[in-house]
Amino acid sequence: MDSAARRTSGGVFEGLYRVIMRRNSVYVTFVIAGAFLGERAVDYGVHKLWEYNNVGKRYEDISVLGQRPSEE
Repeated sequence: MDSAARRTSGGVFEGLYRVIMRRNSVYVTFVIAGAFLGERAVDYGVHKLWEYNNVGKRYEDISVLGQRPSEE
């Protein structure tokens, strides 16, 4: 009886298997969407880290760059 209860209740991984990996089309969609969202998250994180480490050194931070002398 105890083993039958364990078999029917399942765990987290068994639940994920039932929801995601049972059909190939759902699995492929999950992998592609995960890769896309993961790439976006890594790109955003690296960009913010680069900006944080280069404050004051970027082109936008230097006030004299990009300004033309006035011809008055």
